[in-house]
Amino acid sequence: MPVNLSPPNAASLRPIDGVMLGITESGIRKSGRKDLLLIELAAGARVAGVFTQNRFCAAPVVLCRQHLSMLDPGQGIRALVVNTGVANAGTGKEGLQHARETCVAAAELLGCRATQVLPFSTGVIMEPLPVERIAAGLPDCIKALRADAWADAATAIMTTDTIAKASSQQVSIGQTPVSLTGIAKGAGMIHPNMATMLGFIATDARVSDALVKAAVLHAAQQSFNCITVDGDTSTNDSFMLIATGRAEMAEIVDANSAEYLAFRDAVTNLAIELAQAIVRDGEGATKLITIRVETGRNVEECRQVAFAIAHSPLIKTAFFASDPNLGRILAAIGYAGIDDLAVESISLYLDDLLVAEHGGRSASYQESAGQRVMQQSEITVRVVLNRGSATAVIWTCDLSHDYVTINADYRS
Repeated sequence: MPVNLSPPNAASLRPIDGVMLGITESGIRKSGRKDLLLIELAAGARVAGVFTQNRFCAAPVVLCRQHLSMLDPGQGIRALVVNTGVANAGTGKEGLQHARETCVAAAELLGCRATQVLPFSTGVIMEPLPVERIAAGLPDCIKALRADAWADAATAIMTTDTIAKASSQQVSIGQTPVSLTGIAKGAGMIHPNMATMLGFIATDARVSDALVKAAVLHAAQQSFNCITVDGDTSTNDSFMLIATGRAEMAEIVDANSAEYLAFRDAVTNLAIELAQAIVRDGEGATKLITIRVETGRNVEECRQVAFAIAHSPLIKTAFFASDPNLGRILAAIGYAGIDDLAVESISLYLDDLLVAEHGGRSASYQESAGQRVMQQSEITVRVVLNRGSATAVIWTCDLSHDYVTINADYRS
């Protein structure tokens, strides 16, 4: 079961003026499940995204980048097509052609250009995309288009997820109420180098193209780039921000304005909530682990230490077993790659429990107290480097028997 995570309440997910969603069963990989999502955008919507840095990136990622870079003035993105079951990654020229055919099929139905459609895929790598099933399913998606289908959309993009991930916020920008709704999917192959497996946030705010791009980059860095389940960066990671401009407000054009900062922070807070939901639903996860590295010389070295801890299978399995074998954390700090690290200056805490200082075990630490913390479903590991003023926070989970089972049986 996910760590302290409940399914989204469909009634709490706010429709976004200018966004319609339709889903269907198209039999992409398995029959009897919703596996195809169409998101239709009203004219004038601004769209920006960040994508995986994996060099073996999927065909839809390649095409999304192309389509976003070649938009003519007045020719914005009008649709996103998302399929689950097959990732269309490691599929060469044929995969690119299938992604293009997906865009053509949607464009013909919606009356726009193929370059105004963005494709997204998730699922098994190195298998051909059954594009004919997608084309056959798109008319049903169009018939099903609704503004209030966010919960269904979150379900339709799942793979090994055990629970759908969606949330909404409403904030005031100036005197104007602005709505934001987002969905995400991901549970395994999670170590983003840009974003998550798949994430989509839409808002009715009026924001310039440049600031939509700036906001999605900032949000990704503070949220999806701060999570890891297993240290594997997917071939398909994509995080998109859509601003329809339908709210009754002046367009936000100044990056230093209070209005932009309020908008950016709202997007970031929603992205953090979705990113944490992915870790809570990590494959086989039973615990959410927050790793906070403080007083480093810069954020980069703080993240370096945090990810060394988060990626250690020895540490992750100790958390699963509630075993306070905390010397493993010291070892990970030591091999994180900071050559001039003064270990005698470091303090290590589990929640507020001081575990180690002055290069070794704290005189006040009792293993029984450490075990009490380790038995919690949510735990904070705090590392104080005492080298500067920088801080970084990442989120990860434990590593259980079920992770092996899920991934051993993934294609069956």
